[in-house]
Amino acid sequence: GVNKKWGYIDKSGNFVIKPQFDRADDFSEELARVEIDDKYGYIDKNGKFVIQPQFDSAASFSEGLALVKVGDKDGYIDKSGNFVIKSQFYDAHNFSEELALVKVGDKYGYIDKSGDFVIRPQFYDAASFSEGLAWVKVGDKDGYIDKSGDFVIQPQFYDAHNFSEGLASVRIGNKWGYIENPLEPSESKEKLQSPEDLKQSPSL
Repeated sequence: GVNKKWGYIDKSGNFVIKPQFDRADDFSEELARVEIDDKYGYIDKNGKFVIQPQFDSAASFSEGLALVKVGDKDGYIDKSGNFVIKSQFYDAHNFSEELALVKVGDKYGYIDKSGDFVIRPQFYDAASFSEGLAWVKVGDKDGYIDKSGDFVIQPQFYDAHNFSEGLASVRIGNKWGYIENPLEPSESKEKLQSPEDLKQSPSL
């Protein structure tokens, strides 16, 4: 930022939107999240506010909706700034592959863009969907569910990460290895680095 203010430049280094924001994010879906005086709003590429600064916290737009916080509750707005899903969650995440991870009480579940639960809150910890699967924690073990909430890979790992490019890193004991996404078998089996005690995950 210039004098601790943020703005936007073009590829020649010229300011297109002059420094005026306390914080400014990358553009996502034609809008950028910016902060002024501890409130968040969204500007277009001309620097004009499309959604006035009014939120206590906010995320960039994802799949047409943005996660915003009012007080201590999270909800989702559309690009007009209207609430599509009212602020009601204490912890929520961006929409990914049409579903959003939200917490109700002490459990995580997944809602659709109407705010209806597609997968009821039941997991102690969980992640957003990636490549058709999401890791979730049951007890002290991580496994992977599909968008119906069914386990495709049973809880068996002490730690797990999202699938990316067909592979996910998982931990058994103190060793990490990679498993394939059974929904999208890759052609890189010979490249998988498996610790000796890493059991193959069940495939469909």
